[in-house]
Formats: sequence, structure tokens, C-alpha cells
Amino acid sequence: MARDVYESPLSARYAGREMQYLFSPDMKFRTWRRLWIALAEAEMELGLPVTQEQIDELKAHAEDINYEVAQEREKAVRHDVMSHVYAYGQQCPKAAGIIHLGATSCYVGDNTDVIVMTQALALIRDKLVRVLRVLAKFAEEYKSLPTLAFTHFQPAQPTTVGKRATLWMQDLLMDLEDVEYQLGKAKLLGSKGTTGTQASFLELFEGDHEKVKELDRKIAGKLGYKACFAVSGQTYSRKLDSQMLSILSGIAQSAAKFSNDIRLLQHLKEVEEPFEKGQIGSSAMAYKRNPMRSERIASLARYVVADALNPAMTMAAQWFERTLDDSANKRVSIPEAFLAVDGILDLYANVADGLVVYPKVIEQRLMKELPFMATENIMMDAVKRGGDRQQLHEAIRVHSMAAAKVIKEEGGENDLLERIAKDPLFGVTLEELGDILQPAKYVGRAPQQTEDFLREAVAPALEKYRDVPDGAVEITV
Repeated sequence: MARDVYESPLSARYAGREMQYLFSPDMKFRTWRRLWIALAEAEMELGLPVTQEQIDELKAHAEDINYEVAQEREKAVRHDVMSHVYAYGQQCPKAAGIIHLGATSCYVGDNTDVIVMTQALALIRDKLVRVLRVLAKFAEEYKSLPTLAFTHFQPAQPTTVGKRATLWMQDLLMDLEDVEYQLGKAKLLGSKGTTGTQASFLELFEGDHEKVKELDRKIAGKLGYKACFAVSGQTYSRKLDSQMLSILSGIAQSAAKFSNDIRLLQHLKEVEEPFEKGQIGSSAMAYKRNPMRSERIASLARYVVADALNPAMTMAAQWFERTLDDSANKRVSIPEAFLAVDGILDLYANVADGLVVYPKVIEQRLMKELPFMATENIMMDAVKRGGDRQQLHEAIRVHSMAAAKVIKEEGGENDLLERIAKDPLFGVTLEELGDILQPAKYVGRAPQQTEDFLREAVAPALEKYRDVPDGAVEITV
């Protein structure tokens, strides 16, 4: 590793090797050669003077790219595509004259971008599936464990730990649907020419419009796509870039929400992210266990959400059939967004798979608040025994305010139940109140909702991807 030049942390610390390769120069230039082969084959099949011998020569050198020749040529001509056309021709002298026949630079550049983004999004999809699997196991295990729920981060009605996990999963399922939709409508640019009119190909095929249309269909099929964009300027619409990063932004938002919940739960000492045996939480405070991985998810997610503005602004700024103010921006914004989300999902899977739950702490906090939440049940029971609802309501209000004062001003324990037991208006003992105070009575349908969600929403979604391997997640730093 070079230590005297800048290296993106997304490559050095966060993104996985597979995603890094998809946006590598080697992937790009190998894909260029695949596209040149597909173009030559399609042109031969449609009757242009391209021979099978030339095709075979191109295929023989599809992988062994002579980078040094291309780099030297680019110094002279200052054009990356023509430099690689030249280098490929040096290896394939018989086919040199038909490489890139009729095409523009965007034929290889834009089609490669589509192919790379499509493969990268498929990789993201697989990682979403892996995270959902892990969370599904967690939700199933803790579907019935009552916990204090919060609205505005203020104590609210209880839920269960598993039900809370379904909220994280619901967000990810929505993201997965978006990913599937985008992959389902993936199209290549095809070979559209300088301004998208396919004029050069119409000339090559001597005015035969059907052959020009068939050329696009053949190219798409050879690269594994169902179709090409019906119309374009010189480039595919930059709307595609915006849509891609919008999806990545959505995934980042979902992951950030999860990570923030874990950070808050770790503060409450109810649930913690994994903490390795030799891990150091703080250089100054040896006792600390900082939620560093969850914080990293939040940090990277913030970057992706902001980065998604780049292709949106670029799309809006395109002029007529094309400008070049997209190029430098998309070389940075698109790969970095995919690399960041790749790293985010690895972190998400790692944290979710190693979550540590502390039931005793969860129960303790819930029981401190539950007396307030049980007052309506207590009041209704007293009414059934002949009590006056309005009197009972006022009595509970007074007792609740007094108990809250003890907690907040004196730092004491919640003595609401003792106060109610001493009040003859209620006619109930402390032991009887204890029976009322069973946390499972106050979680509503949370366990059943969790079961239904896992069975009806998650299981069918994951079944489609049963062949996706779990894969080991290695976190750097």
C-alpha cells in the first residue's frame, strides 16, 4: 500500500473486495472488450463484413489486456477509448479494422456503467437478504420478551424486543422491493451513436432500419439484458444514476435508523452491539464500551444520503443530447455510494448477528414505568367492583403525581402501587396489584404481529433468495 498518496477509506477500511472489483479499472476494461465482441458478433450476424476468424481473435484476447500499450497510446492521443481500441488491435491484427465499428465512446463507457451498476446493485440485494436473515432469527428469538417502548424517546406502552426488530426489517423489505424493481427494469444503452439517432449504423446497414433495431436487441441479449433504452441522446439518461443512488440512499437511511436505535439501547444498557474480548472502547476511560460499529453505520449513511444529491443535480443540469459536466462527478459519486453502502451492510450484518440482549435490565426499566401504564386496568377492575370511575380517576391522578414527584425530585423508587393499595377507594391489596402488573399483559399483539410478519412478509421474500450464501463478514478496524 502506498503511504504517500491519498487512498479512499471506502477501499482501505469499509467496502468489501467484491464491490471494489466491480468499480475497478480491470472490470471496466474487460467489460469494454466484452462489448466490442458483442458489437462485432451482432454486426456479423446482420451481414456486415465481419468474419468469424476476427471474432475468434477478439475472444482469444478478451481477458489479457495489454495495459502498458494502452497507457502509452493515451499519452499520445489523450483519449482512453481510442487508446484501448488501439491496444486491442495490436493483439488482434486481423480484427483491428472492425473493433468499435460504427460506435461512439459512450457505447463502451455508458453500457459498462450500466453493467457495473446492475451487478453492484445485485450484490447489494444479496447483502440485504443476509441482513434480513440475521434479523429474522433475532426477532423470532425475542418476539415475546416485553420491553419498554418509546415515543419521542419518552416511555410509552410496552412492546417486545422482537417486535422492535420487525420495524428495522420492514424498512429493509421496502428497500429490497426498490432494488428488485430497479433490477427488473435494467436496460443497456445499446449502440445509439453521437446524438442518439443511430445515423452511423443506418449508413452501415444501407438504410435498413430493422437491422439497426435488431443490432440493439442482439447486443442486449449477448450481455444478458432483455432490452436497450428505446431512445437516448449520446448517453443513457442520467435519470438512471439518480434512481440508483436514490435506492442506495434509502438503504443508508434504514441502516442509520437501526444504528441509532442500537446506540440508544446501548446507552440504556438493554442491548449492545458486539464487543470483542480485546477491543478498546476509549483511550482514556478503560471501562467504556462505545457502540463504534453502529456509529460507523450512521456516519457512512450520512455520507450516502448527501452523496445521492450528486446525480440528481447532474441529471437536472444535462443539456440537450449530452454535456460532459456529468463525467468527473459520476466517476466519484456513483462508485463511492456503492462502496459505502456495501460497507454499511457488512457492518449491519455484523452488528445484528452479534447483538447482546440483557433481559434483566430490560425488565427493571419496564417495571419502573409499568405501574403508570397499568393504572387504566387497575381503575377498570375497581369499577367492576362497584367503584365510581370519576372518583377513581381523580385518585389515580393524585397518586401518580405524588409518585412521579418522589422519582424525579427525591430520586426514590416508584411507589404508586403502594399508594393505591393503601387507598380504600380501590379495595385492592399490593399482592393483587402485583398480579395485574405482568408485562406480557401490556404488549398487545406484539408477539403475534412478529410471528405474522416473519411468516407472511419476511419468509416469502427470503425464499426467493434461498440460494444466496450467508457469507462471512469481516470488519476492518
